[in-house]
Amino acid sequence: MQSLDDTQRIRFPNPENTDRWGVVAQGGNLSPGVVLSAYEQGIFPWYDEPPILWHSPDPRFVLYLEDFHLPRRFHRTLRNAPLTVTIDLDFAGVIRGCAGPRRRQRGTWITDEMVRAYTDLHDLGYAHSIEVWEGDELVGGLYGIAAGGGFAGESMFSRSRDASKHALMALVGLLHEWGIPMLDCQSPTRYLTAFGARTIPRGDFLTQIREWQERGQQVPRDWSSWSAREMIGIAIDLAARNDAASVVKSAAANELTEN
Repeated sequence: MQSLDDTQRIRFPNPENTDRWGVVAQGGNLSPGVVLSAYEQGIFPWYDEPPILWHSPDPRFVLYLEDFHLPRRFHRTLRNAPLTVTIDLDFAGVIRGCAGPRRRQRGTWITDEMVRAYTDLHDLGYAHSIEVWEGDELVGGLYGIAAGGGFAGESMFSRSRDASKHALMALVGLLHEWGIPMLDCQSPTRYLTAFGARTIPRGDFLTQIREWQERGQQVPRDWSSWSAREMIGIAIDLAARNDAASVVKSAAANELTEN
């Protein structure tokens, strides 16, 4: 396959037609235009050795911002954590942190080829990171791709208690400010389920991203002017409103049941 720059696009096979593991296609390369084409069509690369495997899982794991909430235990430590959060300050450090060894996990799917490809996309304004610091030490963060009118979270890491949670909150605040209603989390994790993420049918996800593109929804390419601290505050307020709305809905449902 020919390498493509970020202005060029290709058509992938139908993302509704996959094998049992959600693989749409294999092979190709990780040049900017190829990777962006994939995300815009609801597909992402995920593999640990060649060939490249292009995935569109069913169901899809997403976090609707209207469902976002904070785990109760996290409330107790949130305001006292000695952490500083930044945006797009050390993408290389974050992706290397995500690629590093973890407990109960052998190897990594974030290969050197993936690191180079996503670093190129960062330089072009499509891949972004949120960093969490304890003093001068990078202790957590996340990164992902802005494409197709939304944002796909790729990976996160934490070397200090709750560090990656702070990064997630900053990201939620950003998406809320931009009017992006959903974070693509790709594949289910118990960690993100605790914040309100859930699975939806692949067809619903694909319809959603097509609608975003049809109306021209975009995530900004330049994140440098946004304050992580302010975004975390927005996420806290959003979670509180969501929790209050959930209580009201639950009370209404109970009343209907009793009647």
